[in-house]
Amino acid sequence: MDTTQGGGMPAIFESFSEARRNGFIMMKNLKDEGKGVVGTFCSYVPVELILAAGLIPVGLCASSDETIAEAEKTLPRNLCPLIKSSYGFAAAGKCPYTYFSDLIVGETTCDGKVKMYELLGKLKDVYVMDLPRTQHKEASRQSWLGEVRAFGKKLQEKFDRPLSDEALRRAIKERNLERALLKELYELSKAKPPPVSGLRQLQILYGSQFKFVYDEKIRELKETIQGIKADCEAEKRPVSEKAKRILITGCPMGGATEKLVKVIEESGAVVVVYENCTGAKQFDRQVPETGDPYEALADYYLDIGCSVMTPNLNRFELLGRLCSQFAVDGVVEMVLQSCHTYAVETETVRDFLRGRGIPFLSLETDYSAGDTEQLKTRAAAFIETL
Repeated sequence: MDTTQGGGMPAIFESFSEARRNGFIMMKNLKDEGKGVVGTFCSYVPVELILAAGLIPVGLCASSDETIAEAEKTLPRNLCPLIKSSYGFAAAGKCPYTYFSDLIVGETTCDGKVKMYELLGKLKDVYVMDLPRTQHKEASRQSWLGEVRAFGKKLQEKFDRPLSDEALRRAIKERNLERALLKELYELSKAKPPPVSGLRQLQILYGSQFKFVYDEKIRELKETIQGIKADCEAEKRPVSEKAKRILITGCPMGGATEKLVKVIEESGAVVVVYENCTGAKQFDRQVPETGDPYEALADYYLDIGCSVMTPNLNRFELLGRLCSQFAVDGVVEMVLQSCHTYAVETETVRDFLRGRGIPFLSLETDYSAGDTEQLKTRAAAFIETL
């Protein structure tokens, strides 16, 4: 079977880059089969509970400016584009995933999201998990454990489905395998030069969340990894050995924010790893498969290193480790406009990297294409200094 497309890239790559669009049809088919769907907005939501209840989880965070004008009829203009876009797609009825969701799960990561959920609740059934703002206090862990248990109870009541510990442990094992494969995939870019571009890597990581049939997703991930390895053995190198190696950190990426990756790589560098929610932050660790599954999930999810946490020690542990593992030449941070927690934490990131002698550039952007040339100018100037 021919597994390549133009340029020698494995054809299965396109399956991931088109996954969000093609997933619309798959979602409708699953709904027609009577499957319940739960929409989520954040990496903190324990999707294993959704899977264990026999339901379909789907990410709803939008990354397009298509419906922002619609959202601004209700929401303030000086609000994070992710929040406006997510609400806009729901209000305009333009997101099939939101439309098909029987329940939408929010979390108290930022004040803008929390208030948006109140408005979204007028359109859909919305359930909000109360996330602590610190990870090192026992009271925070106990509070979050209570939230995880309450979410499991909500799923059982809403969908009239059992949610056994056995099913939950099985879901944990399945998700751990998925995480392990995605980690194996992006860690291929430790190689010099990396075997795939940063844009391709992002499309796979982002697109994987819109693959709803588990066995097919696992098979495609394994085939993708094998295809990349085969290209390496055949000396097919899409990236120049001279390309400077960049780590991207900051806000979640996908969709419109691919523009940042494009301007970096068009300037002669290559993105080798993503620390943010789209990348290593989600897949770096495993959920313990023994003991109380609710406690294991609560501990795992609470330890995600997001800027909403104070102090955010886990972000810096992961960031420092990735810089070493991937031998990066520089770090670029993407901050969405009006994302206050990441914007404020920028100075701490700058100091952290300065102490390690790693060049750093922070770029603020939104979902429009209007700032592309400005981003290109700043990215090119930064890469020239490396």
